[in-house]
Amino acid sequence: MDAPFSVTSYTARAIEDQQARTVGDVLANDASVRFVSQPGGILDAFTIRGFPVGNGNFGEIALDGLYGVASNYRVSTGYVERVELIKGPTAMLIGMAPSGSVGGGINIVPKRAAAEDLTQVTADYAAASQLGGNVDLSRRLGAGRQFGIRLNGSYRAGDTSLDNQSRNAGAGALALDYQDERLRATLDFIGQRERINAPSRLLHIVPGIAVPGAPDGRRNITQPWEHSSIGDQSLLLRAEYDISDKLAWFVDGGGGRTRVARLFAITPTIVNEAGDVAVSDTNYKFNVARATADTGLRARFDTGPVSHRLSLVASGYRDQLERGFNHASTSALTNLYHPLSLPAQYIPEPASVPKVSETRLNGAAVADTLSLLDKRLQATLGVRYQQVRSENFGTAGAVTSRYDEEAVTPMLGLVVKPWQHVSLYANRIEGLSKGDTAPSSASNAGEVFAPYKSTQYEAGVKVERGGMIATVSAFQITKPGGQMSGTLFTASGEQRNRGLEFGLYGEAAAGVRLLASATVLDARLTRTGSADTEGKTATGAPRLQANLGAEWDAAFAPGLTLSGSLVYTGPQYVDQANTQRIPQWTRVDLGARYQTTLARRQTTLRLNVRNVFDQRYWAAVDAFGGVAIGEPRTLLLSATMRF
Repeated sequence: MDAPFSVTSYTARAIEDQQARTVGDVLANDASVRFVSQPGGILDAFTIRGFPVGNGNFGEIALDGLYGVASNYRVSTGYVERVELIKGPTAMLIGMAPSGSVGGGINIVPKRAAAEDLTQVTADYAAASQLGGNVDLSRRLGAGRQFGIRLNGSYRAGDTSLDNQSRNAGAGALALDYQDERLRATLDFIGQRERINAPSRLLHIVPGIAVPGAPDGRRNITQPWEHSSIGDQSLLLRAEYDISDKLAWFVDGGGGRTRVARLFAITPTIVNEAGDVAVSDTNYKFNVARATADTGLRARFDTGPVSHRLSLVASGYRDQLERGFNHASTSALTNLYHPLSLPAQYIPEPASVPKVSETRLNGAAVADTLSLLDKRLQATLGVRYQQVRSENFGTAGAVTSRYDEEAVTPMLGLVVKPWQHVSLYANRIEGLSKGDTAPSSASNAGEVFAPYKSTQYEAGVKVERGGMIATVSAFQITKPGGQMSGTLFTASGEQRNRGLEFGLYGEAAAGVRLLASATVLDARLTRTGSADTEGKTATGAPRLQANLGAEWDAAFAPGLTLSGSLVYTGPQYVDQANTQRIPQWTRVDLGARYQTTLARRQTTLRLNVRNVFDQRYWAAVDAFGGVAIGEPRTLLLSATMRF
């Protein structure tokens, strides 16, 4: 209620009840977010307010407010205490995202030892034969219980609901913490591994044809001999010390490493309306290394009737990408509706994995929240200085291009609370993404452009009453981009997204809970310099998105809760000229859970069915015109016991 932004948080309890395996499953509950990933695919990617998040090689999810630590392509939920969604640009709040997302920010808070000790074991099943489970242990130690330890481990393996596909994945997290009167410190170790045989990929479509009808979501054109393996290791150390009752110093540092080995078709392409798909395999290896650190001060003080919460921070981030690959010498055809069994290809592994890029993001920020009249009037003022440095390297290790630019991004947020249960808020905030370098085909080849500044204006209302929160917001985000203008490459392009968002969350009546939201979006390409695209709807940006979820504690059976959700997404364009599009779709999910006691242990049994009516649909379009098939009907079962 005091934040001058649109913020939604999902707790560990909500994650467990939904049986969400990844952060992507959690975020799909919000109508401002759409999951732009293929079921059975290799990564989680999203759109937030119509802009892409997480399509690159560098994670767009922050861990405890820091980029560069969370697992790169997919984040498991077993060790997650809370998933936070901040809508709109977040460069001022948590720094520039490595891949420059502007539609919103995602932060995960890891589980740490609670006041009460915990031993919890979960066994679960997912169609077709994915079996596994999770162990969650929490203890506090010491005479004053100042030391905490939380251990989470999960593993799942077996065939998925897609043809020919199997997946085994494990995740482990160790969280240590120390608390006394002045010092608070945490240390997190996280590891994830995933191996998928026959991983699915987004499908591209050649221009000039209508988009074929969506296939059965179980059909998988990827061959059993194609595979993807991803391993992640992460570490984060944080400390905060109270210099006085009103002044605290903090320092954080950490990083992560990702190793990837893949053999599959990178961009399978639909070539006709009969659903024939051209595929050409590549043997890839990636190594991604990330490091991050920040330090600063937080202070609270008064100047007359005005209360201040002041923050000063300096931050640094670095990543390095190493990549090697070998392409197949031939391509083949298969079919969406009747996938063919293709002979295995021998494509040798790359002989080396050379460094191809290195990026550094350094910055400093100051922000002050001023409040009057017992926080009924609050204003947040802030500014961040950001330096962006990057280098690209050739196969021999020589620098082929260099980028070194800087930008300053201000922020203004206002909150007015005419009544304690009503907040009126507004903000102006900017996002940052790395500017382009003019391509070799341009007359100004090699020219480096300053970081692109995206600007958001937003205003909204939040009402909290009787266990319910209702929200309404209106926003506009403009994002610059590069484009060719004759023979000259310029930063004159722009995408402008305007929208209205509605949310209704909480307990509407005794035993009845709602999780509902809707987004009306007008996403336009502006200043394109082309009559074919000027004013057209941006790719992958539906006009209307809506989620309606509800839970009911059944009065006739104590301990039983029934749940359901309806998800609607409007038509989406595949290309910028708006000549190809996928139709609207609606999906229904149902679930139930039962809390009881078995062998004197608190036990929760859960059942969820996604896509109950087994609808066939194209689910989403990414920023590059890749199309995702909708998930087939999927059964999820789990049993959780606390000791």
